[in-house]
Amino acid sequence: AANVLAVFATLFGCATSLGLGSMQINGGLNILYGVPVGTVSQILIIAVITSIAVTSVLTGINRGIRFLSNVNMILAAFTMVFLFVFGPTRFILNLFTETLGDYLQNLVRTSLWTDVLNGSQWIGWWTVFYWAWWIAWAPFVGSFIARISRGRTIREFVIGVLLLPTAFSFIWLSIYAGNAFHLELTGQAQVASAVAQDITSALFVTLAQLPFPSIISFLAMILIAIFFITSSDSATFVVAMHVTGGNLEPPQNVKGFWGVLEGAVAAVLLLAGGLGALQTASIASAFPFMLVMLAMCYALIKALRKDVDEHGYTG
Repeated sequence: AANVLAVFATLFGCATSLGLGSMQINGGLNILYGVPVGTVSQILIIAVITSIAVTSVLTGINRGIRFLSNVNMILAAFTMVFLFVFGPTRFILNLFTETLGDYLQNLVRTSLWTDVLNGSQWIGWWTVFYWAWWIAWAPFVGSFIARISRGRTIREFVIGVLLLPTAFSFIWLSIYAGNAFHLELTGQAQVASAVAQDITSALFVTLAQLPFPSIISFLAMILIAIFFITSSDSATFVVAMHVTGGNLEPPQNVKGFWGVLEGAVAAVLLLAGGLGALQTASIASAFPFMLVMLAMCYALIKALRKDVDEHGYTG
C-alpha cells in the first residue's frame, strides 16, 4: 500500500512540476521570441522535456542523469554568480543577513501559522500548496537519494542532503529575490505589475535589466528546463524501482512507460484546468502519503534505537 501511495504521490507531484515548468518556459519564450502563451505551447514544451527526460533515464544514473545534473549545477552556479556580481551586490548581502535572521526567529511561529482569525487565502495559495507539493516529492527524492547514498553515514547524509541544500537555497533566493526587490524599490522595473499580469514573467523582467539580457535570459530558460528534466528522469527511475519490487536497475521498458505517463499526466492536468488543476492534484496526492511519512518517522526512531542497542553509538 505504501508503494502504491508513493507512486501516485511521485507521479502527480512531478506532473505538477512539469506543468509549472512548462508555463514558466512558455513565458520566457514569449518574452524573448514572441512564442504565444497558451496550452498548446505548454503541452509542446512538456513533450520536449519528457522526451529528453526519458532518454536520460534510459541511459542510467551514471550517464544521462549524472551528466544533466552536473550541467545543471554548473549553469546554476554561473547564473547565480552573474546576478550577484552584476546585480545590487550590497543590497543582496544586506537582504541575506536580514532574512536569515528573520527565518531563524520566526521558523516555528510561521510553520504553525494558519491565519484562522483573518481567514486569509495566502495559506492556501502558498503554505498548504507548497507543503503538499514537497510531500508529493518526498517518496521519489528520498528513494533516489537513498539509492545514490549507499555507504554514507547518517551525519554525512544530513549534512549533504539537509544542511548544505538549505544553505544554498538561502543564497539562491537572496540573490534572485534581491535583484527583483531592488529593481522594484528603485523604480528601474515594474516587477510587481508584471507578476500581476503573468506570474511567470518575473524572472525574465528582472534579467532584462542586467547586462547581456538576451544571453542570460536564454541561459535561465535552459536552466529551468534542465531542472525539470533532471527531476523528471529521477522520479521516473524511482517509480520504476517501486513498481518492480525495489529493483535497483529497473527494466528499460518500465522506465520508458512511466516517463511518458508522467508527461501525459502533466498535459492532461493543464488541459483540465491549468494552474488550479496542478495545485489540486499535488495536494490530493500528497495527503495520504503524509500519513505514511508519520509512520516512517516512528519506524526510523525504532530502527535507530535498535541499532544503538545492538551495536552501540558510533557517532
